[in-house]
Amino acid sequence: MRILGIDYGDARVGIAVSDALGITAQGLETIHHKGNDKLVLKRLDEIFEQYEVDTIVVGMPFNMDGTKTFRAEATEKFIHKLKCKYNKKKIETVDERLTTVAAHKTMNFLDVNKNKKKNIVDTISAVYILETYMNKNKI
Repeated sequence: MRILGIDYGDARVGIAVSDALGITAQGLETIHHKGNDKLVLKRLDEIFEQYEVDTIVVGMPFNMDGTKTFRAEATEKFIHKLKCKYNKKKIETVDERLTTVAAHKTMNFLDVNKNKKKNIVDTISAVYILETYMNKNKI
């Protein structure tokens, strides 16, 4: 079984998936949805047909002082939709503080073209969210 990592945003959603053994995380894609969660849920249906996912991990946006950001409410609404539609899957959240900053640092280190950054930053953030969860839950 695999774990799916999600970096949820207003216009884009980054998706990452673990390998079948739950050891590594790979960036899968960025879903451009422009606020339409139905597009995201439809794409997740397709991903779940391809991968045996039993756990979904969503990054929860927090401020540096630990309080929830203005984005947290939208993220919580999205998580509620996930729980309603995918009620047989385990749905968890992890603190996503600084994942986007880390993603930008990674892209800068790799000298990624600035025009390509917008399309992959959310996917890389989803990888960091998934890795955070996997590292937290290692036996």
